[in-house]
Amino acid sequence: MTNSTAPARLVVLISGAGSTMRAVLEAQRDPGYGASVVAVISDRADAAGLEIAREHAVPTSVVALSDFSDREAWDRALAEEVERHEPDLVVLAGFMRLIGAPSLTRFGGRIVNTHPALLPAYPGAHGVRDALAGGAKVTGCTVMLVDEGVDTGPIVAQAAVEVWDDDTESSLHERIKTVERSLVAATVGRMVREGWSVDGRRVTVGDTAKNLNTEDDA
Repeated sequence: MTNSTAPARLVVLISGAGSTMRAVLEAQRDPGYGASVVAVISDRADAAGLEIAREHAVPTSVVALSDFSDREAWDRALAEEVERHEPDLVVLAGFMRLIGAPSLTRFGGRIVNTHPALLPAYPGAHGVRDALAGGAKVTGCTVMLVDEGVDTGPIVAQAAVEVWDDDTESSLHERIKTVERSLVAATVGRMVREGWSVDGRRVTVGDTAKNLNTEDDA
C-alpha cells in the first residue's frame, strides 16, 4: 500500500475507446488530484484506449477471454494481473465484462464502475434506450461500487441529464457520456483524497477513518 504522501494507485480496466480513462489521466495532471493510473488492462487487444494509455506512458496489458479455457480461468487471470499492480482502487472505464469472484474477493469495496442511468432505475445493458422507452424526462449517470450483481452495487455519486423531446438513443447517450467522464474523474479523486465508507446501501465519501492511505491498510 502506498504511504500517506504518495498518490493512490489506480488500475483502469477498459474494453474500447478509453474516453473515460482519458478523463482520469487528464485529471491526474493536477498534483492535488491524489491518484495516478499505474496500469491499464483490457479484455481486447484492439481496444483503442490502449494506445491512449501508451501515449501517457502507462503500462498496458491484455487479458482476453478467448485466451483461456473457460470463464473461471479468465476471472483468475484478470484478478492476478490487477493484483500485480497493487491497486488502491480499480476503475472500470467502459469495461464490458462482469467482474468475477476472484476480483471481488481481492478488491471488494475498491472497484468502481459507471452506468448511463440514474440507478436503481434502468439497470442493465440498455439503460439509455430503456430511459427513452420509459418516457423519462431526466436520466443521467451513476458511479457505484461493484458487487456480485449487475448494476446493483452501492451508489457513490450521480449526475442528472435532461432528456430532450427530440432525443435519440445516440444523441442522449453522447450527452450522458460527456457528463459521465467528468463525474468518474471527479469522484475517483474525491474517494482517494477523502476516503469512503459503506453502510449497507449508503456510501459516504469523506470518512477519514476509512481512507485508503491509512496505516491499517498498509
